[in-house]
Amino acid sequence: MLEMLKKFFDFCNEENRNKFYKSVALGVLDAFFAGMKIPAAYFAIDAIVEQNITANTFLIVMGFMLLGTVGKMVVNRFSQMLQTEGGYNTCASKRIEIGEHLRYLPMGYFNDTSLGHITSVTTNTLEQTGDIATRAIMLVLQGSITTLIVSLGMFIFDVRIGLICVAVMLVFFIVNQFTNKSVAKVATEKIESDKDMVGVILEFIQGIAEIRNYNIISMNNARLNKAIDRKTKADIKAEIAAIPLVGVQILICKLGGVVIAGASILFYLNRSMSLTYCITMLLCAFIVFESLDLAGTYTALLKIIGRGVDMVNEIMAVEQMDVHGEDIHPENRDIHLEHVSFAYEDRTIIDDVTLDIKEKTTTAIVGPSGGGKTTITSLIARFWDVNAGKVTLGGRDVKEYSFDSLMENFSFVFQRVYLFEDTIANNIRFGRPDASMEDVIAAAKKACCHDFIMALPNGYETVVGEGGATLSGGEKQRIAIARAIMKDAPIIILDEATANVDPENEKDLTEAIENLTKEKTIIMIAHRLKTVRHADQIVVIDKGKIVQKGKHDELMQQDGIYKNFVSGRKKAVSWKIA
Repeated sequence: MLEMLKKFFDFCNEENRNKFYKSVALGVLDAFFAGMKIPAAYFAIDAIVEQNITANTFLIVMGFMLLGTVGKMVVNRFSQMLQTEGGYNTCASKRIEIGEHLRYLPMGYFNDTSLGHITSVTTNTLEQTGDIATRAIMLVLQGSITTLIVSLGMFIFDVRIGLICVAVMLVFFIVNQFTNKSVAKVATEKIESDKDMVGVILEFIQGIAEIRNYNIISMNNARLNKAIDRKTKADIKAEIAAIPLVGVQILICKLGGVVIAGASILFYLNRSMSLTYCITMLLCAFIVFESLDLAGTYTALLKIIGRGVDMVNEIMAVEQMDVHGEDIHPENRDIHLEHVSFAYEDRTIIDDVTLDIKEKTTTAIVGPSGGGKTTITSLIARFWDVNAGKVTLGGRDVKEYSFDSLMENFSFVFQRVYLFEDTIANNIRFGRPDASMEDVIAAAKKACCHDFIMALPNGYETVVGEGGATLSGGEKQRIAIARAIMKDAPIIILDEATANVDPENEKDLTEAIENLTKEKTIIMIAHRLKTVRHADQIVVIDKGKIVQKGKHDELMQQDGIYKNFVSGRKKAVSWKIA
């Protein structure tokens, strides 16, 4: 239990940890105020036994009772506020820490780690930490302290009764160790099943269109039901592991009170304890283990809480890329890849690639699917670090840049655009958060999306659904371009930006891209002939290598992938429905 308490306090930042320490200190005061019942009972019983009830006795008894009751109310109020603030602030700060930590992790981490895992940790796990975990840990800690202090106070009345109290506490904590070990065996399965269920639910929701289109609802329902069944079984297994031993702990507390009561009567009968002390101890027998009894019902949660803390720490322990370089503002934006190689999970993706991209030129990257096109742009922008060779921007290795100063040079427009659940204006402002409304509108006009935005119910203040679900693909693309125009970075990376656009939106989208790319360095991944044929250089990637490089006319004179690519596109365009 002490190990778990230490782990929890280490998990909190200094400010919140101090709040919990203050709460523990107030818990000690709470124990003293709870102990006021004992002297109050003693003076009342003594006055009755001695038949010496006076106004002075009444004042003394009421004084102890009033002090204990009011003191406990005040202390509890401040203690619970500190616990609540500490718990929720810890939860909030950890979410922010995880977000900042994820920001600088290599993109390969997100291929290894399911969305369900990250979502489960940042929602369920941290929610439990901020609420249930905080309450459980503080109740266990304060319950133990209260029982210890009351037990020590009973030494004042009778050393023998005090020793019985300590012995009962020792037996309780021995059983508690077995409880923790028993729950530890199922804690991981409980947490993992929760993570698995969240992942399956997210996948089901995100893929609902494909599930309906291909009529695979029954198959996905089977996966979802399996995940829910696993979660149910894990929860039941955890309860079964904990309940018997928690019941034993509660029984020990109850039997401890019986032993104290029996011993007090025995001591009175053999005349080694006065009647006043005997009756006082009989009353104490019912309250001495009250707090420990309550704490015992929460101790089973400690290992599950501990595993949740471990999961958060595991994410935070993933090594970040070294992003603390210099804030560099290069004199030019020439890009150079020198003998670059990159592998992922023992599979070579990029193999000894050397490439020059001059400032304010357009480079088109084409090639078969899975050849490494997107990986090259990711290495240029340092979404990953190369395994061999180097990538330079303006003559400086991209690893020498601080991540933020490197990102100032790039804007991205991807095939799959993600818009946040916010206003359209704020989604455009992600390119420059401090932009005025006039700047937002100007960027939107250049991206050819002002007209459709104004046709929406609230114009620029219209809130789009998560991921931009309330907009069409072409509309989302144009807002993404407006965002990139707003950022006004000197290097634009277009990854299949027009691949899935319908003919009605293509003209507007093409015009938007032209407005975005004026006087910029353009790196585009594209499969459409008219988007690549006028590029300053065309790079053909296959199986991680550059197999062809040159202008359109040069490559058309060569037999190879590019000529086949162009021929295939021309045939596709000439197809007609008879």
